Amino acid sequence: MSDRRARVTRTTAETDVAVSVALDGAGRFSGGTGVGFLDHMLDQLARHGLFDIEVTASGDLHIDAHHTAEDTAIVLGRAFDEALGDRLGIQRMGDAAVPMDEALAHVAVDLSGRDFAAFEGEFRQDRIGDLETSLIPHVIASLARHMGAAVHVRLLAGQDDHHKAEAVFKALARALDQATALDPRRAGAAPSTKGTLTA
Repeated sequence: MSDRRARVTRTTAETDVAVSVALDGAGRFSGGTGVGFLDHMLDQLARHGLFDIEVTASGDLHIDAHHTAEDTAIVLGRAFDEALGDRLGIQRMGDAAVPMDEALAHVAVDLSGRDFAAFEGEFRQDRIGDLETSLIPHVIASLARHMGAAVHVRLLAGQDDHHKAEAVFKALARALDQATALDPRRAGAAPSTKGTLTA
């Protein structure tokens, strides 16, 4: 079993991203992407999942936030995947329903090693702050793909788009906290009848 930490970097012609993750952290987020609302959501993920996440990202924000948001999610997903290592002894699955005032989101996660993402719900506005709302499902899908996780998001209620997005990321954080947690009853065994989550 590793120390459940990872640092991953990725550089393309569009972005330069570095992410460090500690799964057994204290809920600290540091750094930034240059996209304020995305940073706010990553802070929610760290704080409510009790992960330590450091992000340093620069990208072609003169075009829009798409490449920076997507590539940050890719690298964050890879960092989670690397920090999980062989995934032995983890809970594997988690879910959480989280209210944010009038908004309510439910997120279920399975760290199966296979990727899938579903997002049910809509936003009223084209953007929240400096982030296009169409990127929120895309960020979650990119994160799931590169983490090796099935992530199901359902926005069950809400009027304010900021509240809805925040409820989603808080619920994702709580679900991931459960799924990544080590279960001492498993004694380091894979939580799968296949005997592995990485093959």
